[in-house]
Amino acid sequence: MHRTHSLRAHTLRLSLLTTALLGAFGGARADEALDELTKPASNVSIGWGYWSNDRPQQGIYDGMRSKGSYLLLDADVARRNEETGTWFTLRGTNLGLDNRELRGDYLRQGRYGGFLEYSKLPRDNPFSINTGLQGIGSTTVTTGTNLGSFPRSEVELGTEREGIRVGGFATLSPGWTAKLEFKNEDKKGTRQIGWGSAALFSVEPVDSNIQQLDATLQYAGEKLQLSGGYSGSAYQNHNPMLFEQLNRVSGGTNASFNAVTPISQPLDNQAHQVFVDGGYGFTSSTRGTFKAAYTLATQDQHIPSYDLGGANAPFVNAPSHLGGKVETTLLQTGLTSRPSSKLSLMANLRYYDVNDKTPLAGYVGSNTTGVATVYNTPQSYTTTSGKLEATYRLPLGFNITGGVDYSDQDRSVPLTGAVYVPYRESLNEITYRAQLRRAMAENLNGSFTYFHSDRSGGAFSRADGTAPYSNQINPIHLADRIRDKVRAQLDWDPLEMLSMQFRADFSHDDYPQGDRPYGPRDGSAQTYAVDMSYTFTDDWVLSAWYAYDLSKARSVGYRQASGGSADALRDANLQEKGDSLGATMRVKFSSKIESGFGVDWYSSTNSSSQDLTLLGTGSAYPTGTTGPLSDTRNKLLRLKFDTKYLIDKASDLTFGVVFEQWQTDDWAWNLADGSPFSYYSGTQACTGCTGAGYTGVVDGTTVTAKTKQASTFVGLRYNYKF
Repeated sequence: MHRTHSLRAHTLRLSLLTTALLGAFGGARADEALDELTKPASNVSIGWGYWSNDRPQQGIYDGMRSKGSYLLLDADVARRNEETGTWFTLRGTNLGLDNRELRGDYLRQGRYGGFLEYSKLPRDNPFSINTGLQGIGSTTVTTGTNLGSFPRSEVELGTEREGIRVGGFATLSPGWTAKLEFKNEDKKGTRQIGWGSAALFSVEPVDSNIQQLDATLQYAGEKLQLSGGYSGSAYQNHNPMLFEQLNRVSGGTNASFNAVTPISQPLDNQAHQVFVDGGYGFTSSTRGTFKAAYTLATQDQHIPSYDLGGANAPFVNAPSHLGGKVETTLLQTGLTSRPSSKLSLMANLRYYDVNDKTPLAGYVGSNTTGVATVYNTPQSYTTTSGKLEATYRLPLGFNITGGVDYSDQDRSVPLTGAVYVPYRESLNEITYRAQLRRAMAENLNGSFTYFHSDRSGGAFSRADGTAPYSNQINPIHLADRIRDKVRAQLDWDPLEMLSMQFRADFSHDDYPQGDRPYGPRDGSAQTYAVDMSYTFTDDWVLSAWYAYDLSKARSVGYRQASGGSADALRDANLQEKGDSLGATMRVKFSSKIESGFGVDWYSSTNSSSQDLTLLGTGSAYPTGTTGPLSDTRNKLLRLKFDTKYLIDKASDLTFGVVFEQWQTDDWAWNLADGSPFSYYSGTQACTGCTGAGYTGVVDGTTVTAKTKQASTFVGLRYNYKF
């Protein structure tokens, strides 16, 4: 009976579809259209492309950073066995580039299926680095205290993620489906880092692996839907510790500037989660949802620096393992209902508990007294949040929606050891929102939404539980905040061939000062956007968009007297402004020739002006400084053209050209005099050394970014459908 019902329903759907196609296209064209829907189509695209110049900024992720030729190869193959109803698909994207993807699927609809997927994603460092650092790519690197110690060369850094996913599903019985998926991803390469103990350049050899397993059992009934299972992940770092080696001009030792400095890397860890979620339809107009999950994350790898000796020996009472353990519990439930044709209701409640059971221990201290001075800082927190929302349909096409969101967070405060970050034992936030929507005409509708939120919390606490901090920084993610936000949207189709969408957002933040004078004071954000599409004829279509955003923030900090300057309050006004626009015209000149013309333009400007209020005697600025920071601007222009020539019904030839220009005046990698940034290259005396001591020039590695990068891409593709 079940099979007969399915065939009968399938036949009915095809009959209705055939009738509709016959009415719309006539007999011959209807047969062609029906074939496209019911029979698999495949295509292969192969071509050649060439970039005229290096493009280190825009080529960070696309595998085409360098000048030269590239293979353009894509494939989308689909085959269906008419007798068994099984499908085989193979899809490949960017197969000739370093950001390639390839996936194959085997599927018998409603019964079983499986897939195998391969992916690769590069991340190239956009900077030019000139260094004499030795051992790049290994766990031991060496730098010299004299620019002539080692030969210098240009190096390019970057990482690659390469992964395989495999999975499948099977229908066990009507309503029950099992899914299993496994992912293995390797990440390798080199990444720019610093020593930590000195202003010296170094490179981290990246070699890690992530594995993830997901097993899910699903049930879909008439009223009840369930999904539950297991999700686990494991991270393994093959380079848990690096050694930074200093090749001095002459001998000597200094405990604060050791000849060999170890640098810890992320240690192996794993997480296991069990979960269940689903929904139940109480009536045709009322539905409930729920979710529960428990996660156990651990990190108990032997700390590699624990076995070091000499000046790098660990604190005598430090543990050899972190013993990291974090338990996370999530409980969530929701309800949606439509009690009448005019009223809709929605409510949900969420409980999220992070219980950090990592032992508190001292990791830095005196080996003479055995007293610890620096501890790890495990932190637990519990967040309870909820949402209520109601929508009522008013006369004259108006809809009004009102809602309230609430969040309450309790946070733990460590009571042992020195605390280097602020702790707040509670944090609460409530948001009210109201929206008015109206369909003003058949071709015009819009909405206006207002949000008001208020965040506050308990006192900032000391590590020993005594008097709260005062006269300290008010961190932006924990600070009391009052936010007001409005949003307006409009969809307008004034003509059959023209459609437009408008959106405007504005928000303003206030941060009450209280007894904590340093940190954020206020901020604002504006966003305006418009999209449009105009169809001149079926063969001439124009689409365009424009967006503008402006974000501002004011923050007050403290500058301590140094180099003849006075103590001062630093009032900083931060601003980021962005403009972007784009347009594309598609033109079909004939039955065989179709072309596209496009332009994209992006611009962003960052400003950081500051005023100083002197609190004592001394100068406004230290000798040699010039005052407020200059603006930073980034711009990107991209011009695109492509044309497609239809050779026959199954094949075409596509030619494309892209011109790309990116420019910046970012001074982040420049020194104050405008010269390229150089890691410390002054005279380094060995203060406190024993033995011969040394005086030399340290490192001297330079990092530069090309401020204007322009390149042109030319490509030709042959596309074949079968």
